[in-house]
Amino acid sequence: MAAKFSKVLERNPHLNVYLQRYAQQTNQSPKFMDTLGRDLGKEATVDVIYPVGDPIFIHLHGSKDTGHKYDVVQPMMEDELGKAYERVVNNVFLKSGKEKIHSTDEEFNEVLDKLLNDIVEVTERRIPSKVVQLFKPNSKIYITPDDYSILEYYVKRNILQNGILEPILRDPYIEDIHCVGVREVNLYHKILGMVETNIKFSNLSDLDKYTKGMSDRMGRPASISRPIIDGALPDGSRINIIYADDVSVNGPTFTIRKFSAEPLSAAQLSGWNTVSAQEAAYLWLCLENGMSVFVCGETASGKTTLLNAIFPFIRYDQKIFSAEDTLEVQPPHAVWQQLSTREFGPEESKVDTFALLRAGLRSRPNYIIVGEVRGKETYTMFQAMATGHTTFSTMHADSVKGMVNRLENPPINCPRILLTALRNVIIQTHARVGMDMVRRIKQLIEIVGFEPETNELISNTVYEWDQATDKFIFKGHSFLFDKIMEMKNLTHEELLQEFERRVDIIKYMVSKDISDHQEIWDLIRAYYKDPKGAAERARKELRVSQIPVAAKLPTGGAAPA
Repeated sequence: MAAKFSKVLERNPHLNVYLQRYAQQTNQSPKFMDTLGRDLGKEATVDVIYPVGDPIFIHLHGSKDTGHKYDVVQPMMEDELGKAYERVVNNVFLKSGKEKIHSTDEEFNEVLDKLLNDIVEVTERRIPSKVVQLFKPNSKIYITPDDYSILEYYVKRNILQNGILEPILRDPYIEDIHCVGVREVNLYHKILGMVETNIKFSNLSDLDKYTKGMSDRMGRPASISRPIIDGALPDGSRINIIYADDVSVNGPTFTIRKFSAEPLSAAQLSGWNTVSAQEAAYLWLCLENGMSVFVCGETASGKTTLLNAIFPFIRYDQKIFSAEDTLEVQPPHAVWQQLSTREFGPEESKVDTFALLRAGLRSRPNYIIVGEVRGKETYTMFQAMATGHTTFSTMHADSVKGMVNRLENPPINCPRILLTALRNVIIQTHARVGMDMVRRIKQLIEIVGFEPETNELISNTVYEWDQATDKFIFKGHSFLFDKIMEMKNLTHEELLQEFERRVDIIKYMVSKDISDHQEIWDLIRAYYKDPKGAAERARKELRVSQIPVAAKLPTGGAAPA
C-alpha cells in the first residue's frame, strides 16, 4: 500500500500539499484507503482519505461525539491561473460555435481537447497574461505543464461535468446531497451518515446560476413561474429543485438522491442484514412464480434499492416493461422495454404514467414495473394484476393499513376488492440499531384474500423484524407457498427442499461477496439447469467456511423458517 500511495502522491502533488498542511495543523496523518468498509462507521474516530478518480480525493475525519467532516481534496487555482482560466473559458465559448455539433460526452470531450490545444500553449514557465497581451493581443495563453493539468481539470469539470458538485457526485459512498442556500453543502454518507462538506457556493448569484443550469440540462427549466422541479441528472441521480426566493427563503435549494450505476444485489443486502437469506429465498420463489410485489416504506428507507436487488430472481428469458417519471429501476434483462413520462411541453405532447401503462399492456410483457404509484395509473396497474400480469411498484406507506388507505382514497380510488390481486407487501424501514442507522425489511406480508362481510383484506405476516435483537422472525406459515405447491404439484417436503437449496445459494453469494448482477444471474441460471448440483457445490463451500447450511424444518408447516 505504501508504494501505491507514493505513486498516487507523485501523480497528484496537490494531495501532498494538503497532507503536509493537515499534519502541521493537527499532528495527524490520515490513513489512505482504496475502498471503505462498513466497519468504518463503528469506529469512535475516523481519519481516512480515499480516491474518487484522479485528481480528486475525499478526506473523512472526526468522531461520533464531535461529528464527521467531509473534505474534498482537489487542485487549487491561485489568482493568476484563475485569470487564465477565465480567458480560456471565454475563448472556448467563442470558438465552440465553429466546431461540429457533438452528440455524446466523448465527442464533447474531443472538442474541448481541440479548443484547449488551440487556446493554450504549454511552456517551461508561465508567461503572465498581461505581458503576452501587451505584445500579441488575442494570442495563446502560455502556462506550465502542472498549470495545464489544473486548468484542464477545472475547464472540463465546469463545462463537461457537474461543476462544483463533481467530486461529490463521483463518490460511490454518497446517498443524498443537500444544498440549502449559500452555506456548506451537506450530504448523507452511506457509512458515516450526515456530514458537512467543505464545498460551498461563493454567493447567491453562483448558486442561482448553478441551480438554473442543472434544471436546463434536464430539459425542465426552473423559473419564477415554475419554481419546483423534479427530474434526473444525466447520470440518473434524482433531483428536487426549489428555485424562487419567495418560495425558498434562503435562496435556491436542491436535494440530489445519488444513482448507483451498479444496483446493490440481494447478496449484498443479505450480508448487511437488510434482508435475511431466508427472506431472499422466499422472494426468489415468489417472483419466479408470478407473485406481484409492493415495496412500501418511508422516504429513504431503501424501497427502490430492494426492488432492484430482487429483479435478478426473475427468469432471464422474460420480457420486462417499466414506466417511470424518474428513471430508477434497473432490471438486468435483455428484453426490457423502458419508458419514461414526458411532463413538459404543449399539453397534447405530454405523456403520463397512465398513458405509458396502457401502451405497455399492449406489448405483452411478462412483468410490469411502475416506479412509484401516486395517481390514476394505479387503478390500471391493479387491473393488469387481476388479468394475470405480475407487477412491481413502490409506495410511501409504513404498513398495510397505510397502503390500503392511500390506494382506496383520492386521487387513486382503487376498490378494495381489486387489491386482492396483489400477493406480497414488503414494509421497508430506516431505523436505529444501537448507535447505527440501518435499513431493514420490517415485515414481509402476504395478501391472501378478502372478507366480504367486513370489507377487510386478509393478510398474513410471514417474516417480521425484531429491532431489539436485529433478527428476522418467521411467523409460522406461508399461504403463497401453499399456492406454489398447488401450481407446481409439489409435496410439502419437495417445496422445503427447493426453499432450502435457494437459502444456501444466497448464503454462498454472501460468503463470496458476490455483488455483480451478471455473476449472480450466472449462478441462478446454473441453479435452474441443475438445482441439486448447484446447491451441493454451494453447501460444500459453506461447510469449508464453517457457515451453517439451511436446516431442515419441522414437518407440518408449509412455510419457510
